[in-house]
Amino acid sequence: MSYTAPLKDMLFDIKHLANIDQIAQIPGFEEAGFDTAQAVLEECARFNEGVVAPLNWEGDRNPSSWKDGTVTTTPGFKQAFKQYAEGGWQGLQHPAEFGGQGLPKTIGAACGEILNSANLAFALCPLLTDGAIEALLTAGSDELKATYLENLVSGKWTGTMNLTEPQAGSDLAVVRTKAEPMPDGTYKVSGTKIYITYGEHDMAENIVHLVLARVVGAPEGVKGISLFVCPKFMVNKDGSLGSRNDVHCVSIEHKLGIKASPTAVLQFGDHGGAVGYLVGQENRGLEYMFIMMNAARYAVGVQGIAVAERAYQKAVAYAKDRVQSRPVDGSMNVSAPIIHHPDVKRMLMTMRGYTEGCRAMATTAAAAYDASHHHPDADVRKQNQAFYEFMVPLVKGYSTEMSLEVTSLGVQVHGGMGFIEETGAAQYYRDARILPIYEGTTAIQANDLVGRKTSRDGGQTAKAIAAQIAVTEGELARRGSAAAKAVLKHLTAAREAFVKVVEFIAGNTKASPNAVFAGSVPYLMLAGNVIAGWQMARALLVAEDELAAGVDTAFMQAKIITAQFYAEHIMSKVPGIAGSIVEGADSVTALALESF
Repeated sequence: MSYTAPLKDMLFDIKHLANIDQIAQIPGFEEAGFDTAQAVLEECARFNEGVVAPLNWEGDRNPSSWKDGTVTTTPGFKQAFKQYAEGGWQGLQHPAEFGGQGLPKTIGAACGEILNSANLAFALCPLLTDGAIEALLTAGSDELKATYLENLVSGKWTGTMNLTEPQAGSDLAVVRTKAEPMPDGTYKVSGTKIYITYGEHDMAENIVHLVLARVVGAPEGVKGISLFVCPKFMVNKDGSLGSRNDVHCVSIEHKLGIKASPTAVLQFGDHGGAVGYLVGQENRGLEYMFIMMNAARYAVGVQGIAVAERAYQKAVAYAKDRVQSRPVDGSMNVSAPIIHHPDVKRMLMTMRGYTEGCRAMATTAAAAYDASHHHPDADVRKQNQAFYEFMVPLVKGYSTEMSLEVTSLGVQVHGGMGFIEETGAAQYYRDARILPIYEGTTAIQANDLVGRKTSRDGGQTAKAIAAQIAVTEGELARRGSAAAKAVLKHLTAAREAFVKVVEFIAGNTKASPNAVFAGSVPYLMLAGNVIAGWQMARALLVAEDELAAGVDTAFMQAKIITAQFYAEHIMSKVPGIAGSIVEGADSVTALALESF
């Protein structure tokens, strides 16, 4: 089945929830209003539907391969990536100064969803390059920027992030990769890095590795980690490529999903030391790497939405085609397509509700990012920065966890055929499984949400968001429709439960950390559920107004129904989750270790 980008829903969110025309009033974004967003998304859809999406199944059947240190990607990937780069898609959000188009994240994130829906494994290469660009823009010297950025932004070269080692997964304090200072100001880097996405491939002329390493004599722990650029090929002063650097791929992983994406084991310095260039200052590497990490975490959340959308489209197509059993209401006296059956509709509505809710949440977060980085008013920047930082673990954690449920339901809609690889439904389920793991597991996102985003400021940012939700409740209360009343009921209950949990966390993180962190992931899922539900409530208000004006009535009616479904079937779970967080810690932690 082919993929069709959900442009109507994306543009609805961009126009009405992200308020793209307000973003276009920010200096530098004057040409990035709704008309630009529509034109860019339409062209992005044409490219990905026609070029990238057809390679998705081929990548699963014929994944990247490694032989004698060389990685060969899936047939067609190299040519598709060349078209991707030539189309300017890598530079969409990046500064015009380095050859990019300088568009807002609000537009770029939607294009990212389209790319990831088309082909999740393919999209990982530009995702990591985006992170490398962000880190160099923020912390790179003028010389590093001049050497690497233009070619990264153009897609001529690609980027990676090298954190993980065999003994150092999420605990980067125990990183052992070593950097030895040289008289010429460079460093000799040696060590092993694992799980390096697109750490070796044949799609670009050069690969720019950003590597965490410890300078000889640096302090132990995270305070002694520095960040280095280690290119696959050295770059001559005239910009041409020189000799091969001492970094080599010694194997690639055999994975459950995203098989076309080569996940490399890289060996630095087996032949005298890889040449590395310090990014920023020594011992501040983790700080710089988190720039890449935060960009990647948001992008991975978008991946969750993207694969959920692809699974939903495939499930709907199958449900309309598969004939099985008569409808329970007697409306047909012959076997009917399974989409007539209430439980199949329930599954499809669940898939749709989750996907649209998370898309709305991610789009709103992208708009806050744009305001936080570019708005001329310092107070506006500060408020939006706090909101965006609170949203990142939710977009990453909630959207990726929901993608597991949605892709699993996609298999279920297919029945036994869903378990058969040839139908393609299982690929989305397998591909999605990595999303709650990489760039920080859901528990790590939850720890961030509890510690840095909630406890640190006494819950003030979270309560400020709750106050905004209450404003939406007031708008719902002035509507007379059954859908508005239903959404109001569940949004109010969810907000009250959210505030209750926030107060519990803010009041107990220091005194009873085990009690709080026992419920950290449920808190993240609760918060994501509430904020996605809030965005669906905002969408309902707009859709009712548009429907009354006679604008695209079928779409607006569907949006209203989906928002009501989200409230009644997904957001309705929030009060129960809140109870388990506030009251249920003891049953999480009480069992003696020897009893497990």
